[in-house]
Amino acid sequence: MNFFESLFIEHSALQAIVVLSLISAIGLMLGRVRVFGISLGITFVFFIGIIAGHFGLSIDGQMLFYAETFGLVLFVYALGLQVGPGFFSSMRTEGARLIGPAVGVLLTGTIAAIVLSYCCGVPMPEMSGILCGATTNTPALAAAQQTLEQMGIDGSGAALGCALTYPLGVVGVILAIVVMRRFFVRDKDMPRPDSKHRKNVFIASYRVTNPGIFGKSIKEVAATSHNHFVISRMWHNGHVLIPMSDRILHENDILLVITKPDEAEALGLVFGEKEQKDWNSSEIDWNKIDSELISQRILVTRPEINGKKLSSLKLRNNYGINISRVYRSGVQLLATPDLVLQMGDRITVVGEAADIKRVESILGNAVQSLNEPNLVSVFIGMILGLIVGSIPLSIPGISLPVKLGLAGGPIIVGILIGTFGPRLHMVTYTTQSANMMLRALGLNLYLACLGLDAGKHFFETIMRPEGILWLVLGVLITFVPVVLVGIFSMRKMKLDFGSVTGMLCGSMANPMALNYANDTIEGDNPSVAYATVYPVCMFLRVVIIQLVIMFFV
Repeated sequence: MNFFESLFIEHSALQAIVVLSLISAIGLMLGRVRVFGISLGITFVFFIGIIAGHFGLSIDGQMLFYAETFGLVLFVYALGLQVGPGFFSSMRTEGARLIGPAVGVLLTGTIAAIVLSYCCGVPMPEMSGILCGATTNTPALAAAQQTLEQMGIDGSGAALGCALTYPLGVVGVILAIVVMRRFFVRDKDMPRPDSKHRKNVFIASYRVTNPGIFGKSIKEVAATSHNHFVISRMWHNGHVLIPMSDRILHENDILLVITKPDEAEALGLVFGEKEQKDWNSSEIDWNKIDSELISQRILVTRPEINGKKLSSLKLRNNYGINISRVYRSGVQLLATPDLVLQMGDRITVVGEAADIKRVESILGNAVQSLNEPNLVSVFIGMILGLIVGSIPLSIPGISLPVKLGLAGGPIIVGILIGTFGPRLHMVTYTTQSANMMLRALGLNLYLACLGLDAGKHFFETIMRPEGILWLVLGVLITFVPVVLVGIFSMRKMKLDFGSVTGMLCGSMANPMALNYANDTIEGDNPSVAYATVYPVCMFLRVVIIQLVIMFFV
């Protein structure tokens, strides 16, 4: 019996590991069970934690706080590191379209909470907790409790309201995604495989019919054009050529051009007649286009290449090859001269086999060398993220400083390091499987601890007279804004369902719902959209909950 107590009941480091591992294992196994084709996945860990906490299972308070904090920081930092390389390009193209509806979710839920507080007679301190739980936002709860304490008001009601509505806040977003997919999503709303690539890069062929460029070199044409493009191949008198910068253009030459989707038509004015052939199909075998040149992807694995501009390598001039595209973290980029290369980039090279072989030795192409992730950047990034999250930000009209907290700081630093780390010659690359492992481990720890802590008073709170009312209000605040804004985003703003789900999960600060979306929707659109709106909405929720308490308590 003493052995059993020391392993499962008596508080110790060993007992904490055993309890959290047991909760995680049971939750993950049950998460694989599908009911009506729906599986909650890793979210089940949260519910098993609640049940375990309800029946008196607990771990040391400091251990619980550490594991929960470490899990959350690890998850959001790894997420930021994954989406960082494509974050700013996404912000330029989709950022404003995503942040607008995300703020709409935030404001709709907040206004609903204020109205329901007056209509249902729920005091604002308790309603602020209900709002934080319904939007699964613990940093906002901490800000609300701090504001209430400064005003001399007991904040225990807010904490209780958050604990009661948090579980349904988690499930509510997932159910909203399920309902939208079942009743409102059309085939054309779903992101297609590789849709992110097609969104960033467009391939077209042009016949040179513009007399203004006859006899000019490719370098001269590029210098006078404001468009972004890379010429991958050119055909002159039926022979395929590598389009070197000094290559002269002649009438009826055919150019295979990689550009941005919104610039394809404009390039027709530069080169001439745009051919009708679809070069963007995934079924094209590029090595069968002609017999003289081959196309091959080369993986950047040499650390010396990390952070260097493509033009500084002079691969085209020295080896007679052409680079048309660069694949990075699921996003396809134009191979422009000022593109900064990173470890793990996959470069599409066109040329003769012998020349491509020589380029391989320059770039590396040693897959084995990337199997071991660089953990130094992970730990340094988490430290910097916690420092950024702890910086107090003063806002006019608010007496208390606002902080990004444990979640906001690490994801922002993760995005910045993932984007700009290579420019400082930091090796930030991790394989997709390694990144997924870090995220899953962090989220699992966070959910197990959160459920274990909430389970202590969860069921007794439900039995209180106001418990059912709080639950209903929480469901309304969670479900209604998500569904309404989600439908509006697809119908009026023409966003694909993957981006919409990521935006909704980010606006609700709900990593569990994001994990469900990633499991059921192809592509990286949900994760990229989540990381785009999450920092903004996290900051706004922390500020707005303080304003609500100051004006309505």
